[in-house]
Amino acid sequence: MSVRITSVAKQLPQYTRDIDEIIPYVEAWLEGQEERFKRKVIKIFEGAGVDRRYSIMDAEDIFLNTTFEERNDIYCREMKILGSQCLKKALDKANWKPTDVDYIITVSCTGIMIPSVDAYLINELKMRQDILRLPVTEMGCAAGISGMIYAHNFLKANPGKRAAVIALESPMATFQQNDFSMVNIVSSAIFGDGAACVLLSSSEEDKGPKILDEAMYHFYDATHMMGFKLVNTGLQMILDVTVPEQISEHFPGIIHPFLERNGYSIEDVDHLIFHPGGKKIVQTVEDLFGSLGKNIDDTREVLKLYGNMSSATVLYVLERFLDKDIPEGELGLMLSFGPGFSAQRILLQF
Repeated sequence: MSVRITSVAKQLPQYTRDIDEIIPYVEAWLEGQEERFKRKVIKIFEGAGVDRRYSIMDAEDIFLNTTFEERNDIYCREMKILGSQCLKKALDKANWKPTDVDYIITVSCTGIMIPSVDAYLINELKMRQDILRLPVTEMGCAAGISGMIYAHNFLKANPGKRAAVIALESPMATFQQNDFSMVNIVSSAIFGDGAACVLLSSSEEDKGPKILDEAMYHFYDATHMMGFKLVNTGLQMILDVTVPEQISEHFPGIIHPFLERNGYSIEDVDHLIFHPGGKKIVQTVEDLFGSLGKNIDDTREVLKLYGNMSSATVLYVLERFLDKDIPEGELGLMLSFGPGFSAQRILLQF
């Protein structure tokens, strides 16, 4: 019995602007700041490697107008819409009915919502009343792969079952309007909003890339590196400047033992399906793998087209690979990083 990825579908929010359209809003937000600081901030936005981003709110509301309560209300409303849209798309791709899903996992870290969004999706799509639910709220950027790992373990233990993992994120809703720190600036230059759904199955009827193995890797004493602090104005980003350096230092321990236990080396991996955390992390990973003749072009392209959408982003990269005509038997390695600090890995065979 094997677990396969049956389909992936993304869904983008209604508002979108390219970097040239966003800069005037950044300049308005920076009104009253020192000119040298303004130039530095604009340069960060222009050099972030993100040409366009999407959002559940227009730029004026992100940078100038809304309160935490208003933004969270928008988050709750839009997550239901985006979740429904990407789940329906994925079901259509797989030719499944909503009642075919046995296990629903929703992941998000950029808003506060109780009941979690899966309850609303079950009602709207009239999914089964005995469906198993798992909302995941604190895994950050790693949660797209984390959700797949949880689904994989359920499906391994339950042959003939099907699961949906839905990643729904609005990092733009966490922007702090009165915070001119580098963390707030860099994160707002990198992040965008988006949603995606991946369907997995342990049914012999379903086809798709097979999951050979999965694993998590925890960095000791690194809880300070990434996360959110809940303040009166919302979720305030925590992002340590040493993240790329720490990733680089841990890479041998993250990659090589995981592949070796499956009888492979990094040279055997044909496709790198990596979460684009930001320009510096992309460059760090390229430096590590470039000498092996491997690339993360799809990772870089997703960052350029959409920004870092937290947990959903790696699923955008995965969708690009599922849309390709990849020869049977080739290997793919999925990788994402998130708060904890942790790395999540999945080994695929196409």
